[in-house]
Amino acid sequence: MTVKIIIKSFLFTAVLMSSFAMKASDEQHDHSHETVNVSCGEAYHGEHHKGHEHEMSYTDHVMHHISDANEIHLWGNVHIPLPCILYSKKEGLTFTMSSAFEHGHKVINGYVLDHGDVKRIACDEAAAALKHIDFTETRVSNDKVYSYYAIADGKEYLLEKPATLFSLGSANWFDLSITKNVANMLLASVLLFLVFGSIKRAYETRDGKAPKGIQSFFEPIFTFMRDEVAIPSIGSKYERYMPFIMSLFFFVLFCNLLGLIPFIGGANITGNIATTAALAFFTFLVVTFSGNKHYWQHIFWMPGTPKWVRFLLAPIELAGIFIKPFTLLIRLFANITAGHILVLVLVGLIFIMGKNGQSYGGAFAGGAIGLTFAFFINLLELFVAFLQAFIFALLSALYIGSAVADDHHHDHEQEHDLAHSH
Repeated sequence: MTVKIIIKSFLFTAVLMSSFAMKASDEQHDHSHETVNVSCGEAYHGEHHKGHEHEMSYTDHVMHHISDANEIHLWGNVHIPLPCILYSKKEGLTFTMSSAFEHGHKVINGYVLDHGDVKRIACDEAAAALKHIDFTETRVSNDKVYSYYAIADGKEYLLEKPATLFSLGSANWFDLSITKNVANMLLASVLLFLVFGSIKRAYETRDGKAPKGIQSFFEPIFTFMRDEVAIPSIGSKYERYMPFIMSLFFFVLFCNLLGLIPFIGGANITGNIATTAALAFFTFLVVTFSGNKHYWQHIFWMPGTPKWVRFLLAPIELAGIFIKPFTLLIRLFANITAGHILVLVLVGLIFIMGKNGQSYGGAFAGGAIGLTFAFFINLLELFVAFLQAFIFALLSALYIGSAVADDHHHDHEQEHDLAHSH
């Protein structure tokens, strides 16, 4: 597998893994449907919320915002519908738009929309018979296990979540939809093609001339990434890996920046561990398939060390091959997710101090405090967006450099010469 093949499949696999691993208005709905009685439904003993969705706590709202969803929530009752591609072992393939669920009140082939996420009615009899539900409800047991239910005609029906990478064998259905995160990743990819297509044309038409426009903005970034990241980290073989390093940097950067834009953007793309795992997996592939004899020798049979020490160090070095990409994915995931949660908590002071509209004074005070700090945190998040993209690219380059270096002394000499030549 060559580096070019890895680069070409980079975006596709990142989008696919995130689509597979991640997974409304409150107005009255007159469905005019007959009561359906199915044997697998239990009597609902909770408060009846017919005609509107079950109210979530603010903590649930925060966690819901940073998680993936099958629709994009803009504001209030306005949503952007997304394609839902669902496969069940019993029903086969189902393709529809998220708007077809009528904000969570309509059942389509046994699937319902639970606060923006598609779930399936576990009972096959109910999945086939029910056409509408009143609302969905989430319950948490003492051991923090979440259970999801659809409430219809005074009965409750257990809901199933889609398959994940860890439950492929036991899952009954799969969600292959274009989710909120996937849609924003595709948007980032389109923006990358448009921006760098324009830069490419500028280099072709202005060959030998001073950079201009968007070309002049990005050229210092190109130069910095080459002279301060690729050459010092990889050495004389840096040109071969520059496309991969630059693809990593700009893809992570564009996804981070889109996550800071409210409404259409705002998706927690790189704060989703499936996305960062896909990116780290590509770094793992490049490092593994680029490793030379010198690299593997220092992992399995370190020269210059006693033999008994080699037997102790080899398992540690072997584990390091997998620990390196793991630290990559955790670092990016944790930093971006923490930033999103912090901003949402600060904004939430408006509702917490205002007691959900009962205290206007408290809401005003919460807004003054929360929005002021949120503004500065957003500025910090803008810096973090660039910093995390840079760190991800830098560490990937360092790992690649360790895999392709012939010997440390010779490699340091080459880096020194190249740095001075530029």
